[in-house]
Amino acid sequence: MNIRAVCGAVLMLFVASVSVAHGQKPAAFPTRIVRFVVPFTAGSMSDLLGREVAAKLSEKWKQPVIIENRPGLAGTAYVAKVAADGYTLLLTSNAHLILNRLNPDLPFDAVKDFKGVSLIATVPLLVVVPKELPVSTLKDFVTLVRSKPGAMNYAAAGIGSTSDLAAKLFLRTQNLEIVQVPYKGAPDAYTSVIQGDTQVFFAPSGVGDDLIADDKVKALAVSGSTRLPKFPNVPTFAEAGAPDAAYEAWFGLLAPVGVPDDIVEQINRAEAEVVALPNIRERFAKQGAVVATESAAEFSKFIQSEATRLGQILDDSVK
Repeated sequence: MNIRAVCGAVLMLFVASVSVAHGQKPAAFPTRIVRFVVPFTAGSMSDLLGREVAAKLSEKWKQPVIIENRPGLAGTAYVAKVAADGYTLLLTSNAHLILNRLNPDLPFDAVKDFKGVSLIATVPLLVVVPKELPVSTLKDFVTLVRSKPGAMNYAAAGIGSTSDLAAKLFLRTQNLEIVQVPYKGAPDAYTSVIQGDTQVFFAPSGVGDDLIADDKVKALAVSGSTRLPKFPNVPTFAEAGAPDAAYEAWFGLLAPVGVPDDIVEQINRAEAEVVALPNIRERFAKQGAVVATESAAEFSKFIQSEATRLGQILDDSVK
């Protein structure tokens, strides 16, 4: 055998063994501005939570992390097609996973074209009704709706939004008929309830809480597993007799599917460290949100199963 070839082979094995032994350091990240695209309006829950996380990540990374509000499908479509380098991420919620069911002709796949980066928080929802509506409990409300099938309306902060999905699940489990009235966001939906244009809104906790506190609307129940410290007299769905309707919104970061795993892992670890900070937990709590973290792999797996579950809710709601 040629001695030069043997020496070359030995050298290659040596270099490979050194690389394995010492490992390859992941590329430095970030080295420039990072953008969180929020496909909802300023003041939405995604926007509020995103700004808290972005501010702390800016401090940690020594690089600007900015929020870009691009409401609607345009924002999501933009992130699906940007360079897969981790510098542009989508900060969104449950509603993302059913976009293709609602819009079959979209130029992207909401599940296949994205990968999970990090879960940020979960948020229960409050069942909010007009102050003048003659009900005082969730059971009263169900009884009233059943007495007027198809004659009452529910407000949704956009078709397929968290509030819409929560309402659909509730209607399915209680076998109720209520007409959907979609609005551009939570502020408009709340206004419709105050004015009596709609009879119920499934409002994310932390959004419009002052309206409940000021007795502008009534809160009948909370969709989470525990009562909210801010509203200790509002029962959970389980306590109010509707355990099967329990539902919590989640908010998290997604990336274009081609972003390298090492970049995703770096973002995941940094985000987990940030939301673990006591002041962030306190700020989230004031918004009605509970800090939640998972590994990127766990979050991606959750996204797959959640897409199937939410799709089933939609399918059942139109049967």
